[in-house]
Amino acid sequence: MLNKRDFLGHALKLALPIMIQNLISTLVNTADTVMLGYVSQEAMSATSLANQFTFILFCFFYGLATATSVLCAQYWGKKDTKTIERILGLATRLNVLISGLFFLIGFLFPTTIMKIFTDSPETIALGSTYIKIVSISYIFMGFSQIYMSALRSMEKVVLPSATYVISLAVNVLINATFIFGLFGAPKLGVTGVAIGTVVARAVEFIICILHSAFNNEVRFRAKYVFAKAGILMNDFMKISMPAVANDVIWSLAASVFAIILGHIGDDMVAANSVAIMVVNIGAIATRGFANAATIVVSNALGDNKIDVAKEYARRMLWITFVVSLIGGVIILVLRPFMLSYYADKLSETAISYLGSIMIMTTWRLVGEGLNTCWICGCFRGGGDSKFGMIMDTVFMWAVAVPLMAIGAYVLKLPPIWVYFIMTLDEYYKMPVVWAHYRKFEWLKNITRDESVLNTAE
Repeated sequence: MLNKRDFLGHALKLALPIMIQNLISTLVNTADTVMLGYVSQEAMSATSLANQFTFILFCFFYGLATATSVLCAQYWGKKDTKTIERILGLATRLNVLISGLFFLIGFLFPTTIMKIFTDSPETIALGSTYIKIVSISYIFMGFSQIYMSALRSMEKVVLPSATYVISLAVNVLINATFIFGLFGAPKLGVTGVAIGTVVARAVEFIICILHSAFNNEVRFRAKYVFAKAGILMNDFMKISMPAVANDVIWSLAASVFAIILGHIGDDMVAANSVAIMVVNIGAIATRGFANAATIVVSNALGDNKIDVAKEYARRMLWITFVVSLIGGVIILVLRPFMLSYYADKLSETAISYLGSIMIMTTWRLVGEGLNTCWICGCFRGGGDSKFGMIMDTVFMWAVAVPLMAIGAYVLKLPPIWVYFIMTLDEYYKMPVVWAHYRKFEWLKNITRDESVLNTAE
């Protein structure tokens, strides 16, 4: 077992590429929001709402990537690289099916999607254009998510970090080119932002393919995409399906939150789009360490060190809690600067909402960090994806969504109070999640010997 100082360094090494990925995603969204602020408030609102559809797809990818990470990390602890390659093939097979479906829906029915989120004709028109183009990126996005998750689970952190840095540079450059008309290019507004996203995702995909071609340790092999997997498929589905269902259930509830806010008014949507950007900055370290918990716990369990995994999980929880508090402080520090910057870009009402929202997001961040570390880190690291799915199904759909809907449509509370109700969603389930953690029934080694895997095919 690593001592606490060495463990902190090890955890930071694993969390850093996740933090970099989150930072880059946030910086890209920040750049988009800032640049679109020079176009119109409607353009900001349109892309914010349109990305709710992409967010649902991302949750599918996140579930697949989590299952990939858990299994790869446990088999990496066992030093079984052949099985890791087979896991990559399984994950890619599912990714192609899901991303293809979302591409067809987004490309063929963008207006229908936007009408779910808002009644504003101008916002619907802008968002529809954005979704139709950005749906092309879905084809590339899923594979890079899975491949990078596999690398991180094997403690390979350089390529994921470098890839996302390159992706950021490409995305921001193309966005700026088509928003401001640089280098003689036309000013395309939201269309330019969508093009930037597609090109950046394609670059990530190409880097992954090239790395796999020249990697001698673990490669993506097309034959495993179509090969029979037998009991390994059962193991993958046992983890991935509840994880995918959990993330989709959670994302659909988050989309309902966005729908409710969207029907309250464009001022709330605009304020929330800016607030999300700042919250993501504050949550970078929190989410990084919470997700690194999956790798730390899985590696120890794959090496059959149950007590070590238990202690490492406890340490990751404390680290996540501390950095979530720091993230809240960062949000409060950024608050006056954001209010000043957007004072002439948003309406007076939207600015008022933004000021209150940024304060309220601080306590939601702490709850999100702890629940993510427990559910997505510790429990999934031990192969227990089902518990999180049950928790989010019950507490998001039976508690959080109804309370927010009642506040908005029955009690007709002021918009900022409706948002306040939304910020409590992470705390409803926390006592039950804590009790499950303390039972330690989720600490399981789920790897199998190669002879068993081959026999079961």
